[in-house]
Amino acid sequence: MILGKIRKVGNSLVVTVPREEADALELHEGDLVAMDIQKAEVRPILRPELRKLAEESWEHNKDGYRYLADR
Repeated sequence: MILGKIRKVGNSLVVTVPREEADALELHEGDLVAMDIQKAEVRPILRPELRKLAEESWEHNKDGYRYLADR
């Protein structure tokens, strides 16, 4: 899957294809391509060791975190 940001060029909206992807797919200017476009949401993913630390911290400090969330 390629993630791209929509930008405006003239009266059109365009999404660019990264050079690495274009090279891998042997795409050239003027080629006809098929796209399945959908809005994407990007979320950070914690490494397992950081997730474990965050969960442990939550267990020890959840009352304090809840207090801070309401401020």
